[in-house]
Amino acid sequence: MTEQPSGEPPRARRARRDPWKTAFVLLAVAGIVVGVAWALLGARFLVVRSVSVTGLHRVSRPQVLAAAGVPMGMPLIRVDTAAIGRRVDGITQVRSAQVSVRWPDCLLIQVTERTPALAVRRDGGYDLIDGSGVVVTSVARKPARIPLLRPSSPIRGSPAVAAAAAVVHELPVWLSRRLASVTAPDPGDVRLRLIGGVTVVWGSARRGAAKTRVLAALMRTHAQLYDVSSPAVASTR
Repeated sequence: MTEQPSGEPPRARRARRDPWKTAFVLLAVAGIVVGVAWALLGARFLVVRSVSVTGLHRVSRPQVLAAAGVPMGMPLIRVDTAAIGRRVDGITQVRSAQVSVRWPDCLLIQVTERTPALAVRRDGGYDLIDGSGVVVTSVARKPARIPLLRPSSPIRGSPAVAAAAAVVHELPVWLSRRLASVTAPDPGDVRLRLIGGVTVVWGSARRGAAKTRVLAALMRTHAQLYDVSSPAVASTR
């Protein structure tokens, strides 16, 4: 008599016939998971043993490490790199910080410092500020390469200060060497005061290359005021 097919799928029949094989596979997978977890969370060779800090000029390494608060010996997988970056960002002279893991045992902190763009006169000296109006450092004498800003309103976070810094940053060497001071009542009205009393009405930070070309041509007239805020209709007085 011919045996009737049971209708049971072949895969199910194999699993029923080889229970030990299935159990072995499950145990092997569990062992791998446990091994990986132990390596990442418990192994002594995947913990923070060193911290590398790059991009430092004015800020000291001990200052960055103190702000970072990196716990030596902590498993790398538990390190909150975003939180460390935020703490380093809290240093006044730091513009931004990126933190990453370098396996098997190192953290890398890449620091971008604030760069002085303008000088603001204060009692007994000058504050050197960046484009955000943040004081990077204070000095007794103004560096020749940094122009004086004559502020008309609070400078920290000021769009007008940001515009002034952007204009100064884009100036060609021949013009920046003649620059004495900058005023910016608002972001669209940046004015440059050159050595010798010449005034340049620059306007906004846009179209800097066109304004530079027009100004270079107009300065052959030896006027005392140049208005290049609209390069197509520039004028002198």
